[in-house]
Amino acid sequence: MDEFKHIPVLLNETIEGLNINPDGIYVDCTMGGAGHSSVILSKLSKKGMLYCFDQDDYAIEKGKERLSKISDNFKIIKSNFLHLKNELENLGIKKIDGVLYDLGVSSFQLDIGDRGFSYHLDADLDMRMDTSQYLKAYDVVNFYSYDELRNIFYQYAEDKYSNLIAKKIVKAREEKNIETTKELADIILSAVPAHVRRSGKHPAKKIFQAIRIVVNDELNVFEKSLNDALDMLNVNGRIAVITFHSLEDRICKNVFKNRVEVVIPKGLPIKEKDIVRTFRLINNKVITATDEELSYNNRAHSAKLRIIERIKQLTNDMELISANRRN
Repeated sequence: MDEFKHIPVLLNETIEGLNINPDGIYVDCTMGGAGHSSVILSKLSKKGMLYCFDQDDYAIEKGKERLSKISDNFKIIKSNFLHLKNELENLGIKKIDGVLYDLGVSSFQLDIGDRGFSYHLDADLDMRMDTSQYLKAYDVVNFYSYDELRNIFYQYAEDKYSNLIAKKIVKAREEKNIETTKELADIILSAVPAHVRRSGKHPAKKIFQAIRIVVNDELNVFEKSLNDALDMLNVNGRIAVITFHSLEDRICKNVFKNRVEVVIPKGLPIKEKDIVRTFRLINNKVITATDEELSYNNRAHSAKLRIIERIKQLTNDMELISANRRN
């Protein structure tokens, strides 16, 4: 495999937003190239600890190499962050001080062609973040029905030509299975109207992203993991989430909203001053990349950062009622 260069997105904003406690316990759910992890680790004292999640053997190898040069106060967990709570509890960790999610595909997964994530590089249709799992992009493209493909492209790519692209894929695979990313990208390009092809934006970008989301079950995994992380957060602890897809950002926004807003059942004699709030938003408006960052890091264009902080732990049933964050 070729070497890769990793430029972490929204690095300064994320580190500042986490408000790192040097003695705290932090979790990077998406270590990847360890760009964010390395800065978090550098800010921890000998009492602090960083836990990093990744499923990719190459990322784990490179991440360990990079982090070892900074400190020994880290542990890499080879697992999907879906299992964040169980994996940490197995290590005796029940409370944490900060969590980072940098969602999407790591730079090296895009840049190393044989992973099959990029429509720019020709490779087998793979797109698995965990290369030991069974389902590949090849299976989705070649064996899902027309209706399933259309729904995937419409729901996850929000592409108005979803039906045309799905039809073209089904027709193409009647002659032979679609084997590579280039084959798929060419089929997608041929399916859309001419003015779309002339626009300069390759229609395969969103379709590849939609297939990747399905292969890795990314949205369901993220929502469950985020709720588990919020449950484990200490007072003054923060969670920072970087998203690159509108559906990921919507999930994050709604989960944060459910934790921050207090729903009072009708008829309960509770006044505003008596409401116990357990979380607060650090930024009410999403944080995006500056013009300076965009000038050297093209992948920051669609990045959105949201940060939340726990301000109180629930201690009794009355507080639980007044902080009824889940319907």
